[in-house]
Amino acid sequence: MLKELGVILGTNTKAGLVFESLFPNFMDIEYNTPSEYVRTYWDEYKKITDSNSNLNGKVFEYILATLCIRENILPLYLSAKVAFVPNVVYDLMFYTAERGPICWSVKTSLRERYKQADLESIALKYVHRKALSYLITLDEREARGVKSKIKSGDVIGLDDVIVATEPEFDQLVADLKSFQFEEPPTVKVIESSQVVNIEKVNSFFS
Repeated sequence: MLKELGVILGTNTKAGLVFESLFPNFMDIEYNTPSEYVRTYWDEYKKITDSNSNLNGKVFEYILATLCIRENILPLYLSAKVAFVPNVVYDLMFYTAERGPICWSVKTSLRERYKQADLESIALKYVHRKALSYLITLDEREARGVKSKIKSGDVIGLDDVIVATEPEFDQLVADLKSFQFEEPPTVKVIESSQVVNIEKVNSFFS
């Protein structure tokens, strides 16, 4: 199902197989809030696996992606590249009429990795001034520390760090739904009403 929806590429990715083994169909899971959906999936996942940071991160990403499908927050872009923002691949991204790109950087745990998310957010906002960037995590203790850094100005790119199993995530999803989601525009690198091209020159001098 994940492959058909475009959430994963290929058929034998370990994280995809693990995710799809947790429940027969993510569309059938009953939940009252987005954070409950995340908690239900994550608790089930932790029962069947030991600690593997790479696998953890991908499964968490798929949980959030399928939640967006359930909540109709679409279109959703995974492993997304943004024009004029070189060498950065964003975990989950949306495009809105009001703010342009909205980015979710997905980290199950933080430690020093919030710094990478902050730098990527700064790069995004350098090109798209109104963009929003959120760090989504499961690490409550570290999240509190990063929130303090955002408040003090030590972290300047991220708009907030959100724990996906807490009510603040429910509020984030509700806030997102107030935006108008759309396909991003095609980038025209150069625009001018005065264009001198070879056709004009040849026509004039012929």
